[in-house]
Amino acid sequence: MNIIETKIKGLLILEPRVFGDDRGWFMESFNQQNFEKALTERGLDIPYFVQDNHSCSQKGTLRGLHFQKAPHAQGKLVRVVQGRAWDVAVDIRPHSETYGEWVGVELTGENNKQFWIPDGFAHGFVALEDNTHFLYKTTNYYNKESEGAILWNDPDLAIEWPVSLEQIQLSDKDKVAASFKSLK
Repeated sequence: MNIIETKIKGLLILEPRVFGDDRGWFMESFNQQNFEKALTERGLDIPYFVQDNHSCSQKGTLRGLHFQKAPHAQGKLVRVVQGRAWDVAVDIRPHSETYGEWVGVELTGENNKQFWIPDGFAHGFVALEDNTHFLYKTTNYYNKESEGAILWNDPDLAIEWPVSLEQIQLSDKDKVAASFKSLK
């Protein structure tokens, strides 16, 4: 597994090794020992996963920017198994030197990349193809009373979404998400 560090400490891109031949391919999509080793080498906390989620989105569907507040905050290990998505994590840790900064990565069924997003980050993605299947492991159970959302196009974050405004499809909840400034 190849580990790519991003500009924000703790956000990692994982590239599993894929073994293929004319019959198809095989990859180890998750290995707790290797994951723990990669985090330990970087001085990061080791998560315990409790839930797996799976969504399917049509092109232009934007989900996010979502987070859960403590004590129900969630770390997420995310990947796309079919289709393409632009995945974004925003640092919302109040005392972080990278507070308000974001990292985006394209996840596809072909590139097999995974994105480790520890708790303390808002998360969202936009489907770049129809029938994009998005999988994520979480470190805490969903808790409705702890959920929060930041407006996907908040000008203070200036996230560079690779789709036009006309293509974006949002849930009613995401249309009225809070501003980034309101988090403080």
